[in-house]
Amino acid sequence: MKTILCYGDSLTWGFNAETLTRHEYADRWPSVLQSELGDGACVVAEGLNGRTTAYDDNLAGEDRNGARVLPTILGTHSPLDLVIVMLGSNDMKPWIHGNPLGAAYGMKRLVQIVRGHPYPLGAATPKVLLVSPPPVSRTNNSEYAAMFAGGDEASRQLPDAYRMVTRELDCAFFDAAGVSQTAAFDGVHLDAENTRAIGSALAPVVKKLLDL
Repeated sequence: MKTILCYGDSLTWGFNAETLTRHEYADRWPSVLQSELGDGACVVAEGLNGRTTAYDDNLAGEDRNGARVLPTILGTHSPLDLVIVMLGSNDMKPWIHGNPLGAAYGMKRLVQIVRGHPYPLGAATPKVLLVSPPPVSRTNNSEYAAMFAGGDEASRQLPDAYRMVTRELDCAFFDAAGVSQTAAFDGVHLDAENTRAIGSALAPVVKKLLDL
């Protein structure tokens, strides 16, 4: 059996901004991926609201710095065959940095962590798949519009910035903007249909990577 770690933020956690709840388990993209892959794989969802690629955000009780937390998670779920990383939306907040190149550097650091981790019991180093999240969109929600000011334009540059990283480090890439879009309600999160779409679209990519 192949083990796949899905490392992300609220888009992976399944935050439903319209109802301020969590999407049903079956609607979250890691759950859809698990359903598509079947018994030949175990999909582990590790999503945290507000998580960044590699930057501090001390506005929550949890550590949102993806680079600092990742080593512990890798050790927790080892052995792993594939790590899927979908992060970068929260990097677009102006007080984080709001820069697509900064997010790309953060993703590069995450790949380095995955590949350099001393996996317990001699476990092999997993493959890495970087996913560019659906871009932030314009919204009439004043709180989110301010929270992600400029993010609609900056986040559209993430795919090209991430492709630069994947070419340099020779890892797989997927642009989620091709299959999903953020909800107009807040311009950041996904409705159930769009989060399901990511899981379905990733299934053939993962099958090819892991020979499933």
